Amino acid sequence: MFIQPIDYFVTAWLGLALASAAYVAFDQFRNNPEPGVMKWGFILVTLYMGPIGLLLYVIADKEPRPGTHEEFIRPLWKQGVGSTIHCVAGDATGIILAAVITASLGLPMWLDLIVEYLAGFACGLFIFQSLFMKNMMGGTYLENLKRSFIPEFISMNFMMAGMAPVMSFLMMGRDMRAMNPAEPLFWGVMSLGVIVGFIVAYPANVWMVDFRLKHGLMTVRPHGQGQHEHGGDHKHAMESEATWPQRAAWAGVSLVALLIGMVAPANWLNLGLSAREVGDLIMPPGMIMDRDTSADTMRDMAAVDPREVTKTYGLDTQGGQLLEPRLENGVKVFALSTSVIRWAILPDVSVDAYAFNGQVPGPTIRVKQGDRVRIDVTNHLPDTTTVHWHGLILPNAMDGPAKITQEPIADGAVFHYEFTAGQAGTFFYHSHDHVDRQQALGLYGAFIIDPAQPDPSLQATHEFTLQLQEWLMRAGLTYPAMPMDGAQPNYFTINGRAYPATETIRMKVGETLKVRFIGSSNGFIHPMHIHGGPFLVVARDGETLPVSARYQADTVNVGPGQRYDVIWTARNPGKWLIHCHIGHHTTNNNAESHGGGGLMVVIDVAS
Repeated sequence: MFIQPIDYFVTAWLGLALASAAYVAFDQFRNNPEPGVMKWGFILVTLYMGPIGLLLYVIADKEPRPGTHEEFIRPLWKQGVGSTIHCVAGDATGIILAAVITASLGLPMWLDLIVEYLAGFACGLFIFQSLFMKNMMGGTYLENLKRSFIPEFISMNFMMAGMAPVMSFLMMGRDMRAMNPAEPLFWGVMSLGVIVGFIVAYPANVWMVDFRLKHGLMTVRPHGQGQHEHGGDHKHAMESEATWPQRAAWAGVSLVALLIGMVAPANWLNLGLSAREVGDLIMPPGMIMDRDTSADTMRDMAAVDPREVTKTYGLDTQGGQLLEPRLENGVKVFALSTSVIRWAILPDVSVDAYAFNGQVPGPTIRVKQGDRVRIDVTNHLPDTTTVHWHGLILPNAMDGPAKITQEPIADGAVFHYEFTAGQAGTFFYHSHDHVDRQQALGLYGAFIIDPAQPDPSLQATHEFTLQLQEWLMRAGLTYPAMPMDGAQPNYFTINGRAYPATETIRMKVGETLKVRFIGSSNGFIHPMHIHGGPFLVVARDGETLPVSARYQADTVNVGPGQRYDVIWTARNPGKWLIHCHIGHHTTNNNAESHGGGGLMVVIDVAS
């Protein structure tokens, strides 16, 4: 499933790479007069480098006309291409195979790089140089090992010096799917890494060909016409003109380059992480990640994986619907089930959310003071979860904090919360496991307890429960909104909808409206204001205020976890707003539409 625009580009690139490699393979074995080891070298490198490998083959090695290969490949720059091709074919093959294995084993990135280097060096030296080139170089396998060691060491060092930073920064950047071999992005990063490695290794290979430390391109003619290198000037084994100080200098510089390429990324990245820990995460744009950023941090801040969405809901489905219980031996039993859904907050904007019973907010649980209640919570999230009953007096074992009062609820498991509703007022429930992630993604709902003896002073003609939330949605992905760099919200909802998709409250002049403000938001304070005159604050945090303590206001600061019950009287006809008084919170992705956005609800008062 493609979930980012880069997925389309990478897949197209990989398709071009396959097609390019297929053409090179066809042309090499059908037309091009060179040794089999170089044929396979160009095929493999084109598979890794795509059209760039094809380009190198055509401009440096493909015989333009019959009988002209020797002359065509004579220039030193082309011989350097051939030498680098041979290096990359062996080294990159070892590196890529090792990367797949280490990622599957869950090894940390720093160890991954070391294993990749050793595997690439071993594959290049023992197989592609000493074994596959044996017939051309002459001598025994051990003699070829000795002869090839320094050239392979220099070439491999430069290549890995180019590949290592590319793999480190791109695999552990925002989109860490690049660490997972099951993702096309992994192969795209590997391809780019090989391209950069080729570029970095090329100058050293040109020098080594010029000083006869390595073979370049060669020509093989049938019917005993000979096997040649350097356009036919020399055969088989070579006596190098390079002095030992020159070899040592190149080896030393290559080693320094390798150490910089391997070690420098650790100054910016946490190379202790593995593909198994973070290999499927996409981080928010602008998030500051450094060498101290842990896997737990990344998992909690990462985007919801769209592949985990189980169902999609449009604007025709309302959040916060009243949940009907069943009665078992005098106990009111409610069923809550968590899942990942796609939830419409505007006609053209949907978020990927964590939801109770397929709703954002979760269903409203409403009971009477003194009721015995049981809530059966079934988890179908990719994470464990729990539920906390905010503000309620209940047994400690039923309170919900993960690993403190209970073991988290695993995927597919059920936990039974049971207690007596001894209070009366406005409360709510929310996740208490990975709270900053799960509550920010929609795991919350209203819990209303009506008093055993109704209080006429708290009654109103209409009632509206208002639950607040922030969202961060970028490039089609949903992240948990948080008050930190890279995680600031750009959408805001009341009861799961952003204005103008929020519900309209309809009433008449002289009627009253009881608004239950619930701070279900996770990290932001919202000064909630009602137009058309002040309201009476009658309860706070689930506690009814004495008549003498009640007060008139037109704005209340609703912080995370806070609740206010207010009663507003419709004094004049017209459309009156309930809204947050922070201007940014009444926009949709920083823009107004139809007079606003986000945290706005219209009270339509008829005369």
